Amino acid sequence: MLNAAQLLEFETNGFLKRDVILSNEEVEKLRQELDLVMEGKTERKAVLNHNKNEKKKDGLYDDMKMSVDEKVVQIVNIWMASDPFFQHASHPVICEEIAQLCKTDTVRIWHDQVQYKPPVSGGPTGWHQDHPLWPIIQPADLVSAWVALDDAIIENGCMWMVPGSHKWGDHQKYLASTSDFKPYHKQPDLLPQEAVVEAVPFEIKKGQVGYHHCLTWHGSPHNRSQLKRRAIAVHYMPGHTRYEPLKNHVMHQYVSVKPGEILVGEQFPVVYSQAKSI
Repeated sequence: MLNAAQLLEFETNGFLKRDVILSNEEVEKLRQELDLVMEGKTERKAVLNHNKNEKKKDGLYDDMKMSVDEKVVQIVNIWMASDPFFQHASHPVICEEIAQLCKTDTVRIWHDQVQYKPPVSGGPTGWHQDHPLWPIIQPADLVSAWVALDDAIIENGCMWMVPGSHKWGDHQKYLASTSDFKPYHKQPDLLPQEAVVEAVPFEIKKGQVGYHHCLTWHGSPHNRSQLKRRAIAVHYMPGHTRYEPLKNHVMHQYVSVKPGEILVGEQFPVVYSQAKSI
């Protein structure tokens, strides 16, 4: 459970590092499952399993530019293909802390996302905010739990965050990157006067969890090291999240409720309710 100081840190910065919650054995199990899913050897399939460098139509981070020899393996909703990954998404510590951060008594999975940056050729994930890329849900109260399956450090392309950026609103279409991967805003006059666009590294140890708000500016540079960089992010939504479609999204096909209704359904399972894990 998060204490008052940790809750304040998240409220201030829009992100928070927490503990190592997975043992070496648990990490290795998820790595093995990831290999099976990437190779198409599981009976059930994820929603997406592709290289983000290829042309995409899913609306997920498809504005990121990489050269043809760069690769970022992206898998969406690996929990559908793998029971261990669903068990991970239902992790009682993560789900309880997500409920605190979302200020809710009910937590559902919006979707999960694996991103694997292979050694040497791992491509970047450009600066972005998550919620503007999810144009079928409101409000922007979601929180993601990002768990490293390898040490995610500066050398192998860890995430970087812009503190306080979750308070500035939707600026997705204005976000860009310098040649050395620093974030900048194409029309800075639209930002609050007190905004400071300065990124900090978000290094996460193997098995450790880090949380970030769905409006926090974040991105990750190339992996030019000899190290793998595998991670699983589960995007969680509080119980009051509504289905409000504006554009298409890869999860659109799984929605069974009407616009304006709470987003519920088999593909958006409850993983926390009334302070108890499901």
